[in-house]
Amino acid sequence: MKKIINDPMAFVDEMLEGILAAHPKQLRATRDPRAIVRADAPVQGKVAILTGGGSGHLPVFLGYVGVGLADGVSVGNVFSSPSAETMLEATLAAHGGVGCLYLYGNYSGDIFNFDMAAEMAALEDIRVETVLVSDDVASAPRENWQKRRGVAGLFFAYKVAGAMAESRADLDEVVRVAKKAVAQTRSMGVALTPCIVPAAGVPTFTLGEDEMEIGMGIHGEAGVHRGPLESADRIAERLCQAIIPDLPFERGDTVVALVNGSGATPLEELYVLYRRVHQILQAEGLRVYRTYVGEYATSLEMAGASLSLLKVDDELIRLIDAPACSPFFVQM
Repeated sequence: MKKIINDPMAFVDEMLEGILAAHPKQLRATRDPRAIVRADAPVQGKVAILTGGGSGHLPVFLGYVGVGLADGVSVGNVFSSPSAETMLEATLAAHGGVGCLYLYGNYSGDIFNFDMAAEMAALEDIRVETVLVSDDVASAPRENWQKRRGVAGLFFAYKVAGAMAESRADLDEVVRVAKKAVAQTRSMGVALTPCIVPAAGVPTFTLGEDEMEIGMGIHGEAGVHRGPLESADRIAERLCQAIIPDLPFERGDTVVALVNGSGATPLEELYVLYRRVHQILQAEGLRVYRTYVGEYATSLEMAGASLSLLKVDDELIRLIDAPACSPFFVQM
């Protein structure tokens, strides 16, 4: 596959250099060029939200560093966890004196390194709490939802926790609403084509020209159904049939919906998918308060999409509605 790159081994560093050059009023690097923070960091008296993970998923993770979202990020190689030292550097640069929340997806490599960073931060008298996002219904049974992978539902967690932190709530309150958002979010995706890690130069998995896979993870982890490519309506039905009973979402609930493109799916197709999702939610008696459609968590050039639903109450609606601004996301 053709790619607009130079040296594959320099891909991540050159990508970061380009983003910082394009958005100097919003982002800045630290002494570690892979630890990026808000340009105005540290914001004194505000809980700092730190995130991170492997590259290849923009706008996750770096794309959600900004006002009303996260304060800093540690960036790893493509599909690889960043180091504990990089996360610590981001923490030191973002800490505003009232503690930090580590908010990221439930992946073992990230957990190991970020837990180590939290221990090192404690030696600097910085309190760190951790919330793991685990919204992918395909990756573990309902009774073990906290062991699931974190996928596009990360966006809801950033939005809710970021708004609470921006209001100058204390760390315990920011942790509480982050956990609430995670507990009330469910996601599932469909993959149509693989992606190619620049340094490897080969597809991460194989799918036939006429095949799709429901529930595949953002790194190519196995899904729950592989079969012939189906219509947008049928894909929407499969995703809703897996997600709605899982929380469960019940008649009368209010939800926020996210239809997310995986990296190579035209926006027009995402709206065709949402058309049927909206019909299903209405038929199930679910009120859609707000809808997001676009690329919120990608996997390089993978074609496909995912659906995320967040069950909301008055508190979560207020936080979802709050202003936010990063180079990749703006809500007024």
